[in-house]
Amino acid sequence: MKHPELSKFLVFFLISNGITVLQLALMPIFRWAFDTFTGLVGVNFQVLQVGSQVDGSPYFMFDYAAGPLPAGGGGLAYFLAVQITLLIAQVINFFLQRSITFKSNTSVWVAAFWYALAYVAITFIAAAAQGFYKAPIYHLLMTDWGWGTTGEVIADVLTMIINSAISFWVFYPIFKLIFRQVPEQEPAATDAR
Repeated sequence: MKHPELSKFLVFFLISNGITVLQLALMPIFRWAFDTFTGLVGVNFQVLQVGSQVDGSPYFMFDYAAGPLPAGGGGLAYFLAVQITLLIAQVINFFLQRSITFKSNTSVWVAAFWYALAYVAITFIAAAAQGFYKAPIYHLLMTDWGWGTTGEVIADVLTMIINSAISFWVFYPIFKLIFRQVPEQEPAATDAR
């Protein structure tokens, strides 16, 4: 193969985009289920304050204020919809990237440990970044442009794409480290005398 790294990156890119499409399909289903069958939209989930907004209000790493979007933050229902969607996507992504893209033959348990650690770290980084773009996107599409439910769906898609893009660019170098290929050991030649 002339460009093995480019080929590997292209396979990573295709699988990652397939996983993003899966996330885009699952996220609204989980949001709908939590909104319809639970009262979790009304449960505030604002944790890990990491400073203050420009207006002096607290800035939370996970900022899902009680109430429907855009006035609220979707509450615990939105948080769970996002996290369950990400968990399902990342479990599938782990096995596909490990076996198809990187053809790793190292310990699956060691790789899973490092993958889980990276997943948690990236989740925190993406959550901190989401505070900058989530509320303005929902407000713009639902309220300012008056798109209501259609704006909410488009905002869901945009926030999921931004979150996936963050994961995409952070995970590739991590995968290169945890999904290695070690040369197979040649069986020792027996000395026939």
